[in-house]
Amino acid sequence: MKRSHLAREVIETVLLTLLIFFVIRFVIQSYHVEGVSMVPSLQNDEYVLVNKAIYLLHPPERGDVIVFHNPTNTSVDFIKRVIGVPGDTVQVDANHISINGVQLDEPYISSPATQVTNTWKISPGKYFVLGDNRPVSDDSRYWGCVPQSYIVGQAVAVYWPTKSWEFISTYSSVYAHVKTGQATTTSGAQSC
Repeated sequence: MKRSHLAREVIETVLLTLLIFFVIRFVIQSYHVEGVSMVPSLQNDEYVLVNKAIYLLHPPERGDVIVFHNPTNTSVDFIKRVIGVPGDTVQVDANHISINGVQLDEPYISSPATQVTNTWKISPGKYFVLGDNRPVSDDSRYWGCVPQSYIVGQAVAVYWPTKSWEFISTYSSVYAHVKTGQATTTSGAQSC
């Protein structure tokens, strides 16, 4: 009797462990930051935790730092900040970013300088993303918007190296004055 009870407990423990493992693998993923496109927010060689389930509850929001499949090569994942959401008009000039006519004051960028000046109207189901290190970032300015189906999840915390441990800020106050659904109509806006 004791032997069957012990066997049952071992089986239950193994099954519970496997269940917890698969739930965690479904919800959380590690991502290795390669390159300097997100400096100063994220450094080369840092590791971040990615919440893969968050966008089952709500769509990505402006300011979220997301991991996604590169639209030009889906076998490679990138990490960037969401700047524009569906319905927005994003305008980029040499030193400023405006969303729906509201100029952003971005404390998280390394430099506002950009070689690309253009205006994009964000299509349904797509997101305009930029690296925080604008002068060197390969992002939506060059290859367009990211389809929602390419988004892996939201980067929520740096966990390695341990001295760099921190939650990743979305800087929601930067986008507080931008109104959704009030996109400016700009002639010549490129559809994204």
